[in-house]
Amino acid sequence: MSASFQPDALRASLQPLSARQPLSAQAAAYQHFYGLDLPSRPVPVERWLGRFQVAGYDVVGQVWLAPAPVATLILLHGFYDHMGLYRHVIDWALDQGFSVIACDLPGHGLSSGERASIDDFAVYQQVLEALFAQAATLGLPQPWHLCGQSTGGAIVIDHVLNHGDDSPIQGRVILLAPLVRPRAWRWSRFSYYLLRPFVKGIERRFSENTNDPTFLPFLLADPLQPRRLPTAWVGALIEWVKRIEAAPPSTRRPLIIQGQSDMTVDWPHNLLVLREKFAQPQVLMLPEARHHLANELPTIRQRYFAFIGEHLT
Repeated sequence: MSASFQPDALRASLQPLSARQPLSAQAAAYQHFYGLDLPSRPVPVERWLGRFQVAGYDVVGQVWLAPAPVATLILLHGFYDHMGLYRHVIDWALDQGFSVIACDLPGHGLSSGERASIDDFAVYQQVLEALFAQAATLGLPQPWHLCGQSTGGAIVIDHVLNHGDDSPIQGRVILLAPLVRPRAWRWSRFSYYLLRPFVKGIERRFSENTNDPTFLPFLLADPLQPRRLPTAWVGALIEWVKRIEAAPPSTRRPLIIQGQSDMTVDWPHNLLVLREKFAQPQVLMLPEARHHLANELPTIRQRYFAFIGEHLT
């Protein structure tokens, strides 16, 4: 498997997201490679890529317009991820009549920045605010629903807890395997303080994080996958955890989907924290599901999409 697009050249060729630039040959090749052209849909969907500036980064966003939209899904990916891995969620949202807007976080996918690194999770909040501004400029229909997987879920949690009173999100908050702290957190912190003076990153370890046997081989061949874990990102996470622990509670009732075979996040601890921070969150536990819920087996995806759909009405 080889990609027929060049990430740097594609990013440089993009106009502002608000310009609704028609897909170039490179952009079309990129979307086809990841299935973001959604070829199985009965009616083609209007879609485009574009850039916007946030905190010194060129952030690349994408929009998919539902033919007769009734709402919008704002979608945030996880650490090491990018928009190209979320075609199943996008396809489901379009089935609900939702338009979709998403972006690659700094250091991920097509966006600029040191790969998978960030100095402060506050930058992610700036990205989310900019994504809201893009959605407003484009006139994407209300209500807006907000969905995040893993680190994307962490960004959503931060927004709702610390900016909830002035949030433009009037729809539901959806958390897929949300990150509060990762598995083996004490060891991770110890390793960070031990290694920080000497190294800027360590080699990434790829693991089976879904039950789909085709997903890991795809990740290993994915040209947009980071290959190192930067120590700066771990340091930013340590400070972010303190921020979340100190955040005031929220009256929101997020939808939380969590796999009990998840070996990436410390989900028993995370659910305790989220139940303290939110007013009666609605939780779906999936015993066999692993971490990357957006790319789990179809039977698992159908179960949690049905759960979300029941709570959207």
